[in-house]
Amino acid sequence: MSEVVETPARLLLASASWGRKKVLTDAGLAFTTRVSAVDEDAVLQAAVAELGPRTPAQTALLLARAKAEDVAADDHEAGTLVLGCDSVFELDGVAYGKPHTPEVARERWQQLSGSTGLLHSGHWLIDTAAPDTAQGQISSTVVHFSKVSEAEIEAYVASGEPLPCAGAFTIDGLAASFIESIEGNFQNVVGLDVSTLRTLLGNAGVQIIDLWK
Repeated sequence: MSEVVETPARLLLASASWGRKKVLTDAGLAFTTRVSAVDEDAVLQAAVAELGPRTPAQTALLLARAKAEDVAADDHEAGTLVLGCDSVFELDGVAYGKPHTPEVARERWQQLSGSTGLLHSGHWLIDTAAPDTAQGQISSTVVHFSKVSEAEIEAYVASGEPLPCAGAFTIDGLAASFIESIEGNFQNVVGLDVSTLRTLLGNAGVQIIDLWK
């Protein structure tokens, strides 16, 4: 009788985000990356047309799923687990993604100054050997911002840091000095909640310790 050899799990992050990579690296996890080719605007528009308006949290999970499914559609080695993530910032019930331009980032920070918002990160995990068992989860963190002067806003926008970031800020960069406190998971504000990942892996029959380097 031949011996059954278990295939080790391999984590594949469907993201180019340096923040998410750093979270996984700091958590001691072995992983590789592959960037999805998803058109986020098109995915969201299609979902709204079919299902109606999406909440900020629903949007984050929708886009995380789209990214994971796009990357999981390729051929992969046995044991590959594809993780898609997306972050959406919510302020007064309105969803805010990446500002992309200095003008939009400046407007965002005029709104953020002295306010409180929610950072939603969607997580979607696909076992490429059993795609029907795919699962997702949202992690949300309350973020309290300090009052920020116009000079500080101008300097921050000029740094370029907020342009590619959901909500126009990073908690692990220059904007850290503008954040008074948070309620919830710090890593989630960076873009990936490792405790949420642990839950999803467990549901897939994988212990997170099996992914430790």
